[in-house]
Amino acid sequence: MIKANDPSLRSWIEVDPNSDFPIQNLPFGIFKTQSSSPRVGVAIGDQVLDLAILNKLGFFNNLHIDNSVFTNQYLNDFIALGSNSWRNVRQRISDLLNVENAELRDNKEAQAKALQYISNVQMQIPVKIGDYTDFYSSIDHATNVGKMFRDPANALLPNWKHLPVGYHGRASSVTVSGTNFYRPKGQTKPIETEPPIFGPCKLLDFELETAFIIGKETQLGDNITTANADEHIFGMVLFNDWSARDIQTWEYVPLGPFLAKNFASTISPWIVTLDALEPFRVEGYKQDPKVLPYLEYEGEKNIDINLEVAIQPINGEETIVSNSNYKFMYWTMEQQLAHHTVNGCNMNIGDMLASGTISGPTPDSFGSMLEITWRGTKPVKLKDGSERKFINDNDTVIIRGYSKKDGVRIGFGECKAMALPAKN
Repeated sequence: MIKANDPSLRSWIEVDPNSDFPIQNLPFGIFKTQSSSPRVGVAIGDQVLDLAILNKLGFFNNLHIDNSVFTNQYLNDFIALGSNSWRNVRQRISDLLNVENAELRDNKEAQAKALQYISNVQMQIPVKIGDYTDFYSSIDHATNVGKMFRDPANALLPNWKHLPVGYHGRASSVTVSGTNFYRPKGQTKPIETEPPIFGPCKLLDFELETAFIIGKETQLGDNITTANADEHIFGMVLFNDWSARDIQTWEYVPLGPFLAKNFASTISPWIVTLDALEPFRVEGYKQDPKVLPYLEYEGEKNIDINLEVAIQPINGEETIVSNSNYKFMYWTMEQQLAHHTVNGCNMNIGDMLASGTISGPTPDSFGSMLEITWRGTKPVKLKDGSERKFINDNDTVIIRGYSKKDGVRIGFGECKAMALPAKN
């Protein structure tokens, strides 16, 4: 058992029972204030702990980490220190926040310097993302899409149960929660018998996803196995891979998504470490047909993460439109990483691999408006009385996620963004 995960731990900082950030979590992020440059922080309750200040004040002396690692605008240098360092830092923070430890608890001067309320800071994108890959690994989502656009009797393509399908996305347009974006423009073909037209997307959609961050690089020609994949994963974030469904329908043959996806993706600002999620491991799908040997794995590799999506009109109340769970993933992170690298593709620290839309087996657990409204044929009614087939201008979409067990709730915070009208 990882000591920092102990359910009995309590912090001297008061943490609401419904908080995403108890002492058992301690996710890493990058924040800045009006008086400080971007730096590494850890969330605890409704506050953020400044690791650069803690290190400067000597609380990390035994860890021997240069302070430039903690005053960086990205977590990449910290992640590059390796898994032993991540675990040692998280454990040291756990010790310092423990209600029974007086070191920081009774040092009011240090607290005043090192603690800020999250509401008073500006969260930044946590890592410099070199490359971003998006998978298509939820069997319910893939089946729903297959039923809508192909043969309902043969919804899954022949390769789907044999390998984790994926494509390379655009890292430059991945932004942190709270960053609004403009409705994309592109070619669509609303009438099959007429030429395509150009204009703003009319079928803007969210995609409920998570993503994991690469924590250990590999060289060209190397591959990662399902057995050692976890050593290469730093942690997870919530992810919204915004999609322009009408643009996608016209462009995706034969090479897959392009303008329909590369205009915006949103991630939550806090990276929850794989260590913190370890207690929530559950058994994955029984994969039939049997996968090839390089995709086989042992143990419980899926994770029980409750996920929800809400739509909030401008100046209106939010309406929850989806309740799903990461455990509905057919292909695990370990399998995704093993497949991604089996051909010798190299991985770099900070690379991001997303799950693909996560849908469950029932309509209330579908992970996109495409499925929830079944291509717009079943509109969703919001609390203000308005209806949605897809996402309107000035709608904010909010994704939340958490795991809960033995009285401990480990959450991710919010992943949210507003869709602004298309630019002229």
